[in-house]
Amino acid sequence: MKIRYEFVDGEVSEVEVTEEIGSVIVESRRLEDNLARKERYHCYSLDAVDFEGSGYAGKDTPESLLEQTADKRHIKGLLEELPEVQKRRLLLYAQGKSLREIARLEGVDHKAVKKSIEAAKKYFLKNF
Repeated sequence: MKIRYEFVDGEVSEVEVTEEIGSVIVESRRLEDNLARKERYHCYSLDAVDFEGSGYAGKDTPESLLEQTADKRHIKGLLEELPEVQKRRLLLYAQGKSLREIARLEGVDHKAVKKSIEAAKKYFLKNF
C-alpha cells in the first residue's frame, strides 16, 4: 500500500508500507480530520464576557451553581425518560462520535441514527 505525504511547500512523497501499517495511518488521518472538523464549529470570544457577564469567565456565583445543579438534575431525568436506543445513541453522539460511526457500531443505517437523535433532541427542546 502506498501512503502519500504532501508537504507545506507542495512537494509530494509516496512511501510503500504494509497493509496493516497503512490502515493504521489512514484511520489516524480520518480521526484527525474528524476532530479538526468538529473543532472548527466551536468559537469562543474573549469579548463575550462583556455581553454574557462574569459567569462566562468562570466566576461562578452560588446562585449560578445552584441553577446549574438543578439543570443537571432535570437533564438527567429527561435522559432517563428516553427510550433506551435514543439514550444510547444520544450519549455516543455527545461523546463526539459521528452519525456514521454510531451506525457502524450498531450495524444500522446512518439515517436511522440521525432520525433517533433528532427525536431525542426534539424531546429535550420540548421538555426543557
